[in-house]
Amino acid sequence: MQRSAHRSRVLAVVNQKGGVGKTTTAVNLAASFAASEHSTLLVDLDPQANASSAYLPQRASRHIYDAIIGRCVMKDVVHSTELRYLHVVPSGRDLYGAEIELVSAIARERRLAAALADLRDAYDLVLIDCPPSLGLLTLNALTAADAVIIPLQCEYYALEGLAGLLETIDVVRQQLNPELELEGIALTMADRRNNLSRQVELEVRSHFGSQVFETVIPRNVRLSEAPSHGKPVLLYDAHSKGATSHLRLAEEILGRHPASRPHLEPSGPAVPPLVLGERSEGDPDEQPS
Repeated sequence: MQRSAHRSRVLAVVNQKGGVGKTTTAVNLAASFAASEHSTLLVDLDPQANASSAYLPQRASRHIYDAIIGRCVMKDVVHSTELRYLHVVPSGRDLYGAEIELVSAIARERRLAAALADLRDAYDLVLIDCPPSLGLLTLNALTAADAVIIPLQCEYYALEGLAGLLETIDVVRQQLNPELELEGIALTMADRRNNLSRQVELEVRSHFGSQVFETVIPRNVRLSEAPSHGKPVLLYDAHSKGATSHLRLAEEILGRHPASRPHLEPSGPAVPPLVLGERSEGDPDEQPS
């Protein structure tokens, strides 16, 4: 691993509501950044470990929990993947107890930031997949991050917790991490043939304006199928709309913060060049799933 002369941009993917596409966003953005040849680290901070299973066929013997509690350093739990320029720090069941164990710990909300410190010069981007809660693990992610990506399902129920999440981000900014920014709100699981989905999108855009990414992630059969094959959608069907929409979202984020060229030695096959919008023959793509 070679070191760069810059610090990585750390992005926390956060939403306390489950089922809004949070892990799907983290997994597929990480793959898309790597496909764009930007050295990327995906940190799975969710005890469910779904982001880990997208890249690692077997559970790791040591994972993020061991680094957070000081049992090892973070570089000892970094794993290579099938994708060049992408490494993963996996999660595991032990992480369920971390919030209880850390309650009495010194600087408990800064454990993740401290563990990541030695790796921040080695990557262009670090993505943190947070648990679906606003507990101590998510607080650690917000304290370690430069910015937050909020995946928001295009349904009215998904809007209910948004105000509380934004308030939490503001409190963290005031008390723990003054540099924390809102990178953007990513509309997910959208079906633009559905009036409700379109109405939610219009309402969110009218209220939050440029804080909402232009790219919208659609409901997509391939995107739903990919986790059962233990792959990000980019490796499962690179020409599906689920894959191309995440590539566009990655391009949008990278366009806001141009990164330097990669600094990792390649550790896997590159993704073949892809023309955005190209579809594989017979793709049953835009079913509502």
